[in-house]
Amino acid sequence: MPGKRIMVIGAGVSGLGAIKICLEEGLEPTCFEESNDIGGLWRYEEKTEGGRPSVYKSVISNTSKEMTAYSDYPFPDHFPNYLHNSKIMEYLRMYVKHFHILKHIRFLSKVCSVRKHSDFSFTGQWDVVVQAEGKQESYVFDGIMVCSGLFTNPIMPLQEFPGITRFKGQYIHSWEYKSPEKFQGKKIIVIGIGNSGVDLAIELSHVAAQVFLSTRRGAWIWNRVWDNGMPLDTVLFTRFNSLLNKICPAFLTNRWAENKLNAHFNHDIYGLLPQHRFLSHQATFGDDLPNRIISGRVLMKPNVTKFTETSAIFEDGTEENVDVVIFATGYTYSFPFLENNSTVLDIQHSMYKFVFPPELEKPTLAFIGILQPVGATIPTSELQSRWAARVFKGLNKLPSVNGMMAHIRKKRTEFEKTYLNSLRDARRVQYVGYMDEIASEIAVKPNLFSLFLWDPKLALEIFLGPCTPYQYRLQGPGKWAGAREAILTQRERIIKPLRTRTLIRDQAPCSVPFWLKSICVALPLFVLTFIINKG
Repeated sequence: MPGKRIMVIGAGVSGLGAIKICLEEGLEPTCFEESNDIGGLWRYEEKTEGGRPSVYKSVISNTSKEMTAYSDYPFPDHFPNYLHNSKIMEYLRMYVKHFHILKHIRFLSKVCSVRKHSDFSFTGQWDVVVQAEGKQESYVFDGIMVCSGLFTNPIMPLQEFPGITRFKGQYIHSWEYKSPEKFQGKKIIVIGIGNSGVDLAIELSHVAAQVFLSTRRGAWIWNRVWDNGMPLDTVLFTRFNSLLNKICPAFLTNRWAENKLNAHFNHDIYGLLPQHRFLSHQATFGDDLPNRIISGRVLMKPNVTKFTETSAIFEDGTEENVDVVIFATGYTYSFPFLENNSTVLDIQHSMYKFVFPPELEKPTLAFIGILQPVGATIPTSELQSRWAARVFKGLNKLPSVNGMMAHIRKKRTEFEKTYLNSLRDARRVQYVGYMDEIASEIAVKPNLFSLFLWDPKLALEIFLGPCTPYQYRLQGPGKWAGAREAILTQRERIIKPLRTRTLIRDQAPCSVPFWLKSICVALPLFVLTFIINKG
């Protein structure tokens, strides 16, 4: 019996994972990709067609390779821990080839409309119109996975900056930026202190006459390289730390994090101290920012109140002559192909666990990767796809409409108490917590207590080590035979690309064995975890 026909919209990192999961579950996916290649945002192009956002030439990932991999396909061990966009693309092409994904993608195909079929309430099917090679084609699909991404529409808030239209210099959005060469010798102001804004300020400071970095609220700045030179996410995003976060009050976590970041450099002295606590808003990566500030190449400035023909005037009354304004003011997203129906997509884009519209008669529409994890997108979107595929097949059931709406309201209340009211935090999820939440839906969350009894070495690495995606392939649907080995060798893959110079030691340093230290730390915490989960 043929599998259900599923349409995947977009061949970026989320779409590729969705195709592979459909194949894994015996579904028949067809992916429509508007451009002529895979990779989505990660594919660098000097000129992008139709205003499609893509990375600039020097972009490096903010998440490390072990935390970024698809759950049954680790990065090659010689790949660096943080990846240039070209390395991400190389990995994606390897993934596509290994799982025979390419034949399921139709390039240069724009999805024009997705509408409920006439008997949707019985079949859950969708009428789809796609434009390809200058003509429109119609299809009927049993399920839809929307993988078009969050970064579709650049935000240019010109109305908030009086005088910008009279400014005689150049002003652009950060998505138009590709490389620094043409900004040689210019005075540049970057507006916005998210990851892109800080990245651009750092890079441009090497060629510009002066870079000003303007921010309304400041930011907490953290580094990709964390304690002992390890990737930040492999140190912080562990089940051990996730447990501590549940136990510790927020004010203690905030105090610890802020003291830690201020020990690297004093955010107040450097003009970066934010108005919010650490947990209230996404921190920004800026490994080299303090170096550029202390050398005067980047000057921190408050918000711009207005522009003249040749200068920017700031809230503190200072004025600076500038040649270029770069708005690193983020993106919004939209789904113009979806019908304007509140059961499909309400005005607030409310979705059950960021995946399913709660009021559809049939759960045959899923949004994949339309969220902002504090961590990597690939594993979170892949796990969403695994859940969606099982729901499409009828193997997993969603709660009632009332149950889903109650969950959405509860989460929204929690968000309002925890985070700032900003687009950057509107769809924010904590990596370990969210991964476990979705994994529990399909029974693939690792059972630590069982593992501790039968495989304590693996259990310790799962609990104390980085919460890598391979953990979600140990059991249940989609179980992968290589998961255990991938987990137990992940530290070797982290270290290997760093050891490009072989050191000869006379004697290995003496220390307490790692396994003994691990057991001493882990045993009482396992008991505590059991008590919390049962309580």
